[in-house]
Amino acid sequence: MYGLAQVPVTERTMLEKDEALKPANMLTGRLGGRYVGKNRKWQGIPSLTRTRGGRLYVCFYSGGEGEGAENYVLLKKSDDDGKTWSEPVLAIDPAGNVRAFDPCLWTAPDGRVFLFWAQSYGGFDGRAGCWYATCEAPDARRPEWSAPSRIGDGVMLNKPTVLHTGEWLLPISLWKAIPSEYNPSQPNRLANVYLSSDQGRHFRYLSGVDMPDRFYDEHMLVEKQDGTLWMLLRLKTGIGEAFSPDGGKTWREVRKSGIWGPNARFFIRRLRSGRLLLVNHAQEEGGDASSGRRNRLAAFLSEDDGKTWSKPLILDCREDVSYPDGVEREDGLIYIIYDRSRFEQKEILMAKFREKDVLAQQMVSVDGELQILVDKAGE
Repeated sequence: MYGLAQVPVTERTMLEKDEALKPANMLTGRLGGRYVGKNRKWQGIPSLTRTRGGRLYVCFYSGGEGEGAENYVLLKKSDDDGKTWSEPVLAIDPAGNVRAFDPCLWTAPDGRVFLFWAQSYGGFDGRAGCWYATCEAPDARRPEWSAPSRIGDGVMLNKPTVLHTGEWLLPISLWKAIPSEYNPSQPNRLANVYLSSDQGRHFRYLSGVDMPDRFYDEHMLVEKQDGTLWMLLRLKTGIGEAFSPDGGKTWREVRKSGIWGPNARFFIRRLRSGRLLLVNHAQEEGGDASSGRRNRLAAFLSEDDGKTWSKPLILDCREDVSYPDGVEREDGLIYIIYDRSRFEQKEILMAKFREKDVLAQQMVSVDGELQILVDKAGE
């Protein structure tokens, strides 16, 4: 992410920041004006999901000159497996000096599509808030979305994890990377976990993790084969980890994981085969371990629950490619969405591949494809 504007604290802004606690405007129908691609000055931070009927949804955010109060979230869809995409079908755009940002799409086990996003007064108000809306019939000709609901303070950029018990765990972060002028002692300024035991009808705070060099966290959760939970989170230098033996109530072995990363979002998920998939930046052989270059976006597989990883399949070797998110189709085809050069190329891109492509370190699948253009702003 790029630098966020800091809003000077006054009595007025202390009152205004509560505007971020109000539901955002959810705009549908023919969206014109600043939401049109040619009028968008930048864009990025995408998420992707697939419905039971095969529709793809992608979301990302844009608005204004950069990351700040004018930000809004856009949603697009594809009914031909990503060959073509609709114009935006939904915009989430809070009123006033409140931004919508860091969206996340997820298809729940029952087929509902959840769209999560964050709201904050100005750039970051020290509290923010994770919101969501649901679509009960995401394959409908004209999908309808529920009114927004707020889960709690923080930002959730990555997908929930469903445990073997059926419980949902949500990785919601309350950043400490940006000091809060409003409430520097805000409790739970951690890489937090929220729990739902009733398929998303209610959510409650469960626990949180802290460690040196936490940045925007952007953490993800994996349930290991032995039932242990594994949290991975973004650090300034690499990727951190923590383990929970009790379903996320407590965390131990909080440390650097040994997995390299350039201070950027990554993606990890259990595949249908049982392997783990990690999409991260592949460090160049002989390269500087402290390099922060967001290039060589790559897919890795693990056969042993994350102890070791395969050699990478390079998805995009170019500079300034980042923020992967993805989903797996029923037959094992993997879709990964990411952005490229948010302020210059302004591209949202997708890759489609299979596990055998990763193991071969090259594209061998007949239905695989790399660098698929989903959206390009400014044109």
